[in-house]
Amino acid sequence: MRHEHEARARRRRYHVRMAKLLLNLRNVPDDEAEEVRGWLRDSGIEFYETGPSSWGISSGGIWIREDAHIARAKALMAGYQAQRRQRAQADQAAARDDGSAETFAGLLRQRPWYVLGMLAAIIGIITLTLALPYFLLR
Repeated sequence: MRHEHEARARRRRYHVRMAKLLLNLRNVPDDEAEEVRGWLRDSGIEFYETGPSSWGISSGGIWIREDAHIARAKALMAGYQAQRRQRAQADQAAARDDGSAETFAGLLRQRPWYVLGMLAAIIGIITLTLALPYFLLR
């Protein structure tokens, strides 16, 4: 069945193969995206990038062109993400050790009205969630 489909595709003169998404760029920092582009180029893996859509539905992504490079790109991505996670954890531990890490108490001291407003909103939502069924089902 698959060979039949490929034969029909060759007659129509288009590729059956499609690019594979390596990295969705939603909420990806610019430095991370640039590092991924860099090691893809250094590894000789052909890729292209799509930008965000004008309606905000898609954030764009980094796509691998060749099926032969997918496994290698995913392995490199897994290694890169493990290194980035270790770096982030080390940075967080260093910030915690030198006292510059953001804490609840620190945020409460810096922005007390914001914290109290958020707590009031959370309590209000929980109260409404628990009380509304009681009043509607009486």
